[in-house]
Amino acid sequence: MTTTNGYFVAPVSFFFIVVSSLLFVTAFGYGSPGPIAAAFGENGFFCAIEAGGEQEIICWDKTNKTSSVSSFDFVPSMASLSGGEGFLCGITANNSQAFCWDSLDFGTNLVPKAFRYNSYSQIAAGRTHVCAIRGFYFSRTGDSGFVDCWEFHQTLGKSNLTMSFVGDHYANNVSVNNIVSGDGFSCGVAKESGLIFCWGPKSSNLGISNASSEFEVLASGKSSICGVSKMSGEVECWGDSSEFDLPPRRTRFTSLSAGRQHFCGIREDDHGVECWGRSINVSSVPKASGFLAIASSDSTICGVREVDLVLDCWGTNKQSSLDYSPPLQLCSPGVCSPRSCANGNFTFNASILNEPELTSLCARNELKICLPCGANCSKGYFPSSTCSANADRICTPCSLCQNSSCWDVCGLSSESQQQKQLEIKKLVVIIGSSVLGCLLILVSCCIFTRIFKVKSEGKRRIQCCFCIGKPVAEADPNPNPLPPLSLKTYVGETQVYRLSELKDATHGFKEFSELGRGGFGFVYKAVLPDGRQVAIKRANAATIIHTNSRDFEAELEILCNVKHTNIVNLIGYCAEMGERLLVYEYMPHGALHDHLHGDLSPLGWDLRLKIAFQAARGLEFLHNEVTPPITHQDLKTSNILLDSEWGARIAYFRVVSANTSTDVSGDMEDDVYNFGIILLEILSGRKAYDIDCTPPEVVEWTLPLIRKGKAAAIIDRNIALPRNVEPLLKLADLAELSLRENPSERPSMSNLVTSLDQIVKCELILS
Repeated sequence: MTTTNGYFVAPVSFFFIVVSSLLFVTAFGYGSPGPIAAAFGENGFFCAIEAGGEQEIICWDKTNKTSSVSSFDFVPSMASLSGGEGFLCGITANNSQAFCWDSLDFGTNLVPKAFRYNSYSQIAAGRTHVCAIRGFYFSRTGDSGFVDCWEFHQTLGKSNLTMSFVGDHYANNVSVNNIVSGDGFSCGVAKESGLIFCWGPKSSNLGISNASSEFEVLASGKSSICGVSKMSGEVECWGDSSEFDLPPRRTRFTSLSAGRQHFCGIREDDHGVECWGRSINVSSVPKASGFLAIASSDSTICGVREVDLVLDCWGTNKQSSLDYSPPLQLCSPGVCSPRSCANGNFTFNASILNEPELTSLCARNELKICLPCGANCSKGYFPSSTCSANADRICTPCSLCQNSSCWDVCGLSSESQQQKQLEIKKLVVIIGSSVLGCLLILVSCCIFTRIFKVKSEGKRRIQCCFCIGKPVAEADPNPNPLPPLSLKTYVGETQVYRLSELKDATHGFKEFSELGRGGFGFVYKAVLPDGRQVAIKRANAATIIHTNSRDFEAELEILCNVKHTNIVNLIGYCAEMGERLLVYEYMPHGALHDHLHGDLSPLGWDLRLKIAFQAARGLEFLHNEVTPPITHQDLKTSNILLDSEWGARIAYFRVVSANTSTDVSGDMEDDVYNFGIILLEILSGRKAYDIDCTPPEVVEWTLPLIRKGKAAAIIDRNIALPRNVEPLLKLADLAELSLRENPSERPSMSNLVTSLDQIVKCELILS
């Protein structure tokens, strides 16, 4: 034994990893106790407390294998968890005892016998040592606050006690809270003063003597520590600055975790995760969901999402592949406690999980989980209710923002809202005037059925009658007219519009009226004189040059007969002054692409499945029910639009002239392949090609996982998962079939429609 700075220290060789080749692996960070924790190093793994009411735990490692530790007879349920170098420790839920284990032998308790039967309220694992606060975690008054510590070292493949880590009278006689451990040191918050103090052979390297504030949250890296000030809620850090770099300023946090040269915290306002340090890339941090608990490993962070209590994991940078893929199971959002929730916190209500038999997430009825209230929401949502004693604030999609209370949060300026209201008023005036005019005409025609004025020598007759239907408008003089179009096909639902009408409706085809643009030209939003909102597709010069008038007429003949609830239907056209304009139904909810990858509100799983089914129906109609058959040839999420009732509509398909020689069957197989990519985007939330991801192609990333039976790893974690994920796994199988390299092995659109119909019905039954 040796003594350093008044502390008794065991030899440096203390380490308990069973495999001798791992003795030289360096750990880089250690989590504070909570409902989720990570073991570090090559033999690392994650564990979390399951939200089943029994506080059982689930674990997953780098091979993406998952196992329920509760299946081992000798591993009890846990109250809280903390990770060290290749091992995890926890406080048992039934008797508050310490229990430590590694990934090679879950059933063996590594805690030395001298400490195995003591009761503890908190535990914190460091690199090769553990410290725990004496007391019962489920007792209101039984916590002593004094600390026991022990170290591990390898002896014949087992972990044996060397000696107590705490050796001076100061640490032995001070009650502490919120204990954490690093490499050769532990720290806690003194109960009486609220100040941080540390002990251990390397504690003097932290330079923490200047910490004068009270701290209520701590997290320890290998050679550093960060804490959240009780007064300001901001982060302060000490020790090796290479691990924490520049901590954030003017941001309040409720929770912290540490990894390899990085720290992460949960923000107080929106429960979003913010990370700092030299090894972190901020773009890798999820932006669409808040979290209630997080834990960090060497280069991976995992957390419990607030929206659905589902686990989510991500790497510390864009280039590194995701090491850990968590199971699709609900996990506890916090540690069960017997104490009343303080101001600014709420008691988690298990009823929101929609499980009738689940009344509490804690093994004991008298325990509860206290969580910090949120004030704001993630991007794309606004808080529609405030936090109360039994419920957090409710976040609502910005697409439902209807008044000024959410304009600022949703990025909707008052000017844009006033402009929107002005447009509505104008629309009301136009519609009102039209209705009034029609009524006056109707009354006049009913009273004066026929009026004749007879004059001698030049007498003329004026006839007034009420007509239903709009006559075909006469074209303006055209110096380069197209050959006359056969209008008999278009009389009825499809109308011919004057160029002047469409110019007025789009404000002169101004840029602010644009909905999109592509190789064909531009698409504009417009309001017709009768008040209808439409989308006008205007061909550019190149399109007009390369499409002769006969092809345009042939395309019109086909489009006018293509009417389906899952197709963006043609309303009318204009062919004046060399222009070629097609007038389509307006889709107010935009493109599927913008909901999956853009700034529009995200879509839930029931709606995503419905959109997949309806888009397949639209494509099946083009393939099988139109003569001649139509293949889309450019199918992608930006060409699937959503109508006012969130119905999916196929848009912007190409109509090939009957005179053109094309391989229709080959094009259909290409459509099926592209539809498979759309299914992957719906499932994963990732773009078809994203340069910021590795690999960038969604097909290259997802297909190997699906074919290995790991489809759960690709499911989008940015929205709440359904209680039953079986329909999503079946959707992944359909995508895999659609993406077969051999076109003959791909299903037809009719087969896809049948399968998707069954999936949607199954989801409705099980939801």
